[in-house]
Amino acid sequence: MAEGGGGPARRKALSLLEAARSRYESLQISDDVFGESGQDSSGNPFYSTSADSRSAASSQDEEDDEEGEGRPEGPCPRSRAGEEEEDAETGGWTRSLRDVPPPRFKDSSGPTRKMPLTASAMDFFQLFVPDNVLKNMVVQTNMYAKKYQERFGSDDTWIDVTLTEMKAFLGYMISTSIHHCESVLSIWSSGFYSNKSIALIMTQSRFEKILKYFHIVAFRSSQTTHGLYKIQPFLESLQNGFDSAFRPSQAQVRVNLFVRNITYILWVVLLKKKKKKGRKSDSSILFPPFHFCIYVHLKEGSGADGLDALKNKPQLHSMVAKSLCQNASGKNYIIFTGPSITSLNLFEEFEKQGIYCCGLLSTRKSDCTGLPPSMLNNPDTPQSRGQYRIRMKGNMSLICWYNKGHFRFLTNAYSPVQQGVIIKRKSGEIPCPLAVEAFAAHLSYICKYDDKYSKYFISHKPNKTWQQVFWFAISIAINNAYILYKMSEAYHVTRYSRAQFGERLVKELLGLEDTSPSH
Repeated sequence: MAEGGGGPARRKALSLLEAARSRYESLQISDDVFGESGQDSSGNPFYSTSADSRSAASSQDEEDDEEGEGRPEGPCPRSRAGEEEEDAETGGWTRSLRDVPPPRFKDSSGPTRKMPLTASAMDFFQLFVPDNVLKNMVVQTNMYAKKYQERFGSDDTWIDVTLTEMKAFLGYMISTSIHHCESVLSIWSSGFYSNKSIALIMTQSRFEKILKYFHIVAFRSSQTTHGLYKIQPFLESLQNGFDSAFRPSQAQVRVNLFVRNITYILWVVLLKKKKKKGRKSDSSILFPPFHFCIYVHLKEGSGADGLDALKNKPQLHSMVAKSLCQNASGKNYIIFTGPSITSLNLFEEFEKQGIYCCGLLSTRKSDCTGLPPSMLNNPDTPQSRGQYRIRMKGNMSLICWYNKGHFRFLTNAYSPVQQGVIIKRKSGEIPCPLAVEAFAAHLSYICKYDDKYSKYFISHKPNKTWQQVFWFAISIAINNAYILYKMSEAYHVTRYSRAQFGERLVKELLGLEDTSPSH
């Protein structure tokens, strides 16, 4: 049995674990960063301090969690009979650990196109939402307005929308992400959120008319059966833009956010190698995470088949994970997953496709089929911070790590014999397997995104599902555009913040800034 021990002296730094947990507590988003349901955050080691001990565990387990800190490290004593009983039920899992080489990754990553020094915010945005997409919105909106009036009576105040007006319409909507006003109509009001500088470009009544008839796809074709037919062409175009503008790095994080139905996204976190004292090298975050893939799953019905039920169906999350990773085969990507996706069967299936995984495991939310029961139960012996147990089967490692609670990880991407560390400002260094350190680093960075960039999502809240997904996708496209801007040489010339970038984009869409082609 492998037990965590102390490591060489390392420079004290702000703990990724503590920082992430603090952000979670202040934002009160708990483990919903992984799309989990419920008030409990037991599946997230960067928020909860009780871990799996609050699942179907005994009160003694809870006492262990509360009193575990400060106890001396050391192996958990076991009788020989207990070890023989455990060996008999492991199903191929063993205490004997071996080094597993990391998956090799040769592809280059990052932006695929070099933008000029004079590139504007509009230039970056139109990498994902080009003029041909906007022109299609113009055509479809006018078609819908015509058909609507044929059915419900003419509207004498309506005239066909133009490309210039469509850009201004988007500009007004995007402005809500900068000024955080509850209603876009506040722009024309006399209140706190009024904005006379842009209100003169279009009248409020004209804006409301465009909003009334706005469509991406006006009519359902006879062959269309998909519930997302009104938004699917735009999502496909946006995905093509992501694919052509950016090559993902090896490490990716699967996350899902909920927009009435279920919208799943795949993040890409770019890393750079940085020398650190006491270590040969360490991965440090270089850029904000890039949204690389979006997948929308529509709920069907209510009650047992409603959203709450879907959130807790491992088979649904497994299906979504396969959809998000359908183009990742054979490239040795590393996918970080939340408890609802983590499962031995899925990870083994991915490994056959050349996709490697590192996932947080929950006895309540994960599919634990094929895992040794002895590793899913908390030990009776009190634990100290940094202690861990590991079992191995093939290239797969199952880790049970203690940090004021028991946290479990399943991985085939990191060697079980490689040591890592979580650095805490108050408690010092907490030893852990390398897989735990890697997971903490990547999830911490997603928390940073939530803390900084999600506040720039468009505030408009329509009732129609396809419009909710559309404005959510537009918000992601703008954030991705800003990420590419920060990675370009243009950033070193203007150095816009995210808010300034958004303001520039709004002005360019409204025609208040020169948007002549820069490339």
